[in-house]
Amino acid sequence: MSDATSSQLLLALHSCTDRFGVAVQESVGAPRVAVFDDGRSLSNSLIERVDSLLPRSRWSKIQGLAVATGPGGFTGTRLSVVMARTLAQQLGCPLLGVSAFALMAQRLQCSHQPFWITQVLPRRGVVAGQYSIAGDTVTEIEVPHLLEDGRVVTPARSAELDVEADVACLLTQLQLSQERRDHLPWQGVLPIYPTSPVGPV
Repeated sequence: MSDATSSQLLLALHSCTDRFGVAVQESVGAPRVAVFDDGRSLSNSLIERVDSLLPRSRWSKIQGLAVATGPGGFTGTRLSVVMARTLAQQLGCPLLGVSAFALMAQRLQCSHQPFWITQVLPRRGVVAGQYSIAGDTVTEIEVPHLLEDGRVVTPARSAELDVEADVACLLTQLQLSQERRDHLPWQGVLPIYPTSPVGPV
């Protein structure tokens, strides 16, 4: 293990569904992953859930953070993104933001050509993002967004959320970014709201 990663404490958060995922990697041992079925009560339990896997007394030692940026519920997604941004700002550590669709892309790959991941939102329309995969590298060609009425994208796979697998994938991506010493400023990590309650801005 290189000096860059030999003493790292990394934290990944995923709250784009009714299930909240937390993953922690320390310098020794396997990653620890936990998923909680908190639903809309996450606003009351977020700190407690993270604390159960990584005690608050150790948060000052965090050297890298990652968060799933959506699409997802407005409140749930915002909670983990705000927490990750705040910690990254206060600790001066890197923050990696990855869309939930990009995290599931490797699991859903349907061909060797670019493909779409879609999710139907009742009464709202279809959210879609486009991806290509080369080896273990996922490229997000188009960030998840609401498709225009009547537009059909192909080839496409329906979104299949697996929070435990996806937050573990997020942690792995953070580790790789740390090894590459990527510049990951917290300011650029924002939640994805395809159906923003305030409309286009």
